[in-house]
Amino acid sequence: MKLTPEEVLAADGSIGSGRVARARPDGYTIEYCTASTHVLNGAFYSLPYDVLNAFAPIAPVAVGSPMIVGRKTFPANDLRELITWLKANPNKASMAVGFTGSRLLATYLQQQTGTQFTLVPYRGAAPAMQDLVAGQIDLSIQFPFTSLPLVRAGSIKGYVRASDKRLAQAPDIPTFAEIGLPMLTYFEWTALFAPQGTPRDIINKLNAAVVEALADPVVRSRITEFGGEIFPREQQTPEALAAMQKADAEKWWPIMKAAGIRAE
Repeated sequence: MKLTPEEVLAADGSIGSGRVARARPDGYTIEYCTASTHVLNGAFYSLPYDVLNAFAPIAPVAVGSPMIVGRKTFPANDLRELITWLKANPNKASMAVGFTGSRLLATYLQQQTGTQFTLVPYRGAAPAMQDLVAGQIDLSIQFPFTSLPLVRAGSIKGYVRASDKRLAQAPDIPTFAEIGLPMLTYFEWTALFAPQGTPRDIINKLNAAVVEALADPVVRSRITEFGGEIFPREQQTPEALAAMQKADAEKWWPIMKAAGIRAE
């Protein structure tokens, strides 16, 4: 099955995931997806499929944390200044959000810091970054592979990484934990799933192919270069992916419900 870019991006990926959930479980349809599509969308949208039970886990691939970046002319120069400015200027800043995890992080940030700003939905990182560089929007939540080159070039500002440790490729950008906000740590993993009911021998073959690819030094180098971390070999299993998916749902779904984070 081949999906168009519009189907992949529509409704934060839930349209494409729905087609995969309904596909024949013959091993010829697999989905490369994220924690947003296969955990958070289950609480964000009213879906015609169960994100935790409609898919057969194959293997986790990599994990990374997004960054909050800003236009280069934004008044704040670091994370503390950013929060101070947002508190002093409620609803005067705009933030681009392009995936469910970014909406969760942005809303949770407002609740934990007592700030208010406008969330502006984008259908992808590229248009959001274009508007950020052009100064058409103030802030954005982006992954390092889309934002770091522009931060290094001085085209935008890098404020914070939503992780428990700094990124080796960007050691000057702090984490939320460093200013006493460890609850804002967020990890977005990528993984491969197949439709539920796909035979176990097929799942095993697909898993073996993923494990082999992730052991390739060139592949590992590229993923690290883009700010991702490959899961240890013992965690590259269908069972580990299923457990991670379930644990993330148990952590984030109650938070999303309490925060009232749902699709409009």
